[in-house]
Amino acid sequence: MTAGIYNFTLDQGSVFYINLKYQDPDGDPINLTGNTARMQLRRRFDSPSVLTLTTGGGGIVITGPTGNIAITITDEQTELLESGFYLYDLELNNTGVITRLIQGTLTVSPQVTANV
Repeated sequence: MTAGIYNFTLDQGSVFYINLKYQDPDGDPINLTGNTARMQLRRRFDSPSVLTLTTGGGGIVITGPTGNIAITITDEQTELLESGFYLYDLELNNTGVITRLIQGTLTVSPQVTANV
């Protein structure tokens, strides 16, 4: 299966949260019990990661039987991101079998009001 393409915008200095549901073609949840996930943001495909999210306390929470994947980027993390465009992808790891679920661009909208 080819990864879905989703483009997001987040506000610099704010919490970014999205909840995804992994489903089969009939709309039934795919059980993700035992899976881990990782997501990286980069300026270009060949540049170093500027942000890495993972399961196990790193910003991604998988609810196995329901197929839910919750992604949270904290306000502290988004504040450190420079405004502009990034590339990302989200991968599942099922005991060594890697599946790219989604990919696309993430746009960081610059913060005007600075945290004091």
